[in-house]
Amino acid sequence: MTELIEEQESTQPDFDRYLDLVRRRHMYFLVPLFLGWLLVWGSSWILPTSYKSSTLILVEQPTMPQNYVAPNVNENLQDRLQSITQQILSRTRLLMIIDKLNLYAEDRSLKTPDDKVEAMRKDIGPIELVRDTRNNEITAFRVNFSAHNPLLAQKVTNELTQLFINENNKVREKESEGTTSFIEKQLEDARVTLSDQEAKVRQFEAVHEGALPTQEASNLQILAGFQGQLQNEQDSLNTAKQQRVYYQTLIEQYKSLHAAGRSLDGAPTEVGVLDQELSRLRAELTDLSSRYTDSYPDVQKVKAQIAKTEKQKQELLAAPRSASKQAGDVESTPLLQLQGQLQSNQLEISSRERAIAGLEARIGEYQGRLNSEPATEQELAELTRGYEQSKANYDDLLKKKNQSVMATSMEQMQQGERFTMLDPPSLPIKPDFPDRLKFCLMGIAAGLALGFLTVFAFEFFDDRMHGEKELKELLQINVMAEIPEIESPLDLENQRRRKVLGWATAVTIGAVIAIGSTLSYLRG
Repeated sequence: MTELIEEQESTQPDFDRYLDLVRRRHMYFLVPLFLGWLLVWGSSWILPTSYKSSTLILVEQPTMPQNYVAPNVNENLQDRLQSITQQILSRTRLLMIIDKLNLYAEDRSLKTPDDKVEAMRKDIGPIELVRDTRNNEITAFRVNFSAHNPLLAQKVTNELTQLFINENNKVREKESEGTTSFIEKQLEDARVTLSDQEAKVRQFEAVHEGALPTQEASNLQILAGFQGQLQNEQDSLNTAKQQRVYYQTLIEQYKSLHAAGRSLDGAPTEVGVLDQELSRLRAELTDLSSRYTDSYPDVQKVKAQIAKTEKQKQELLAAPRSASKQAGDVESTPLLQLQGQLQSNQLEISSRERAIAGLEARIGEYQGRLNSEPATEQELAELTRGYEQSKANYDDLLKKKNQSVMATSMEQMQQGERFTMLDPPSLPIKPDFPDRLKFCLMGIAAGLALGFLTVFAFEFFDDRMHGEKELKELLQINVMAEIPEIESPLDLENQRRRKVLGWATAVTIGAVIAIGSTLSYLRG
């Protein structure tokens, strides 16, 4: 039964033992707690102070809608900010600010300008981006600078802010002008290429004049006209050749009948020849009238010949004829007339043949043009395709160039995206480092850890027994009875004094820590 009670007691927390530990070791805990807190908290008042000044720079969108004027610069604000930051953190820019505001003059550890530049780069805080929660776009960013003097931190932050604003305007204007110059160069190259293509097309059209695809209809019409003329000339040539045979036959008949002094129908030879000539001319006129109008040249010519022959016949019948004159006329006039007509006919045949040869040459030329038109059309299509591509490229570049010029003008007038200082750089009242309230809390944590470690160390190395449980664990026997401690009045007085001292110490340390925490909160 006793063992069961002891097992139950062993499973329950031994509050009496812990309370006894607090009574015995509270000074070992409070003193390290206070010393640890005092060490950490006191260092926050010894370390060099640093004041941080910051300002918020707003990213304003272009005043002109992008539907009217599209920007021609890099729209990735984060990349542009990174580039601007690198330019601002360059040695030249930072030395300019250092010399202007006489920074780091009292710091003897920074002897060279490069040391000062590196120190200033460390004092410039990282750029803090502010994004829109809806589309995650950058709407603003914060610039920070830390210095031992709050007024100096404010001045440097203001200088950095102006550098960001001015540098952004310069970068956008430079990028815009560079884009415009590039497009203008591309446009000039496209113009040269387009001029070369135009020259090739003009040269090709000049070389193949008359054989171009656009002239196919006119070539067909001209060819049809030449073919009609050729047919007419061939018909006229055939008629002239028939006349030549006829004239030759008449001459032979005239020579054979002239010896008898009469014609075949019993009339005088001269009149008979003229009658035959009139019959032939009337037959030829009938044939021509069936194919052509009265205004056709060949019809007019035959009519004139008929009138002339009839006139000759009338003169021959009406004129008195003597024996000797009849013989001369019969012998010379009709024969010479037939020979003259035969000679005229020969000239007409030659002229017709030359005209036919010329027409056949022209017809062959136009047929060659028509035959070569497919290949010419393909070559011209290739040249035209290259010209159209060059023209489209030129028009596109011309449009982009005009848009880029407008965008560059907008950037020069500072109507594009720009940075605006939303609030002036703040004048810090509390130091950014050290954060004394944070150091105070860290000191309390360090003091607690040091106090617990001290108590644990004293308990670990203390081999004395302070209770019944420890005695039982050591002897492994049951305790039958306990002899209570006999305390004298002096012992009771000492216990009371230790208790009062412990409480006084605890209250004092707590009050000191509370006052220190309040001071740290109020003064940063």
